[in-house]
Amino acid sequence: MSLDSYQIIDAKIEDLNRIVEIYNSTISSRMVTADLNPVDVKSKEPWFLEHNSTSRPLWVVKDQDYICGWLSFQSFYGRPAYNKTAEISIYLDPSYRGKGLGKELLEYAICACPKLGIKTILGFIFGHNLPSLHLFQQFQFEKWAHFPKVAELDGVERDLIILGKRVEK
Repeated sequence: MSLDSYQIIDAKIEDLNRIVEIYNSTISSRMVTADLNPVDVKSKEPWFLEHNSTSRPLWVVKDQDYICGWLSFQSFYGRPAYNKTAEISIYLDPSYRGKGLGKELLEYAICACPKLGIKTILGFIFGHNLPSLHLFQQFQFEKWAHFPKVAELDGVERDLIILGKRVEK
């Protein structure tokens, strides 16, 4: 798989409906997000506006004109001393999962970090989300934190793993 046939571009507010649709497609699996019910576009507008193309981008991934995924960098902890650290999130349309696109996007994001002024990237991943843990570990992310049983999904307590990676120029 290669990104050659895909476009990765800054998201526009008009893309938010599709971004939310892809996000909501993951909720029922109880593996990806701590949201228990679908979110609406209006509720995600503040989150969308936190992004910017120079240091905290929100990118959509297009297969021709079809948005098949998105990737975001979010600030960690919201204090100035942490500005060189960001959390990364990758979400794909169900029909694009398991085909190597997530791997290509993560590599693309890592390569973009120096230009974005990011030295440390984090992934917040449920302990039972083995595909995502494996993906990040392929890129030498290390386990930096393990929070046992901090989330409850349908009566099942789940662990949160924080994976981290230093990005060298």
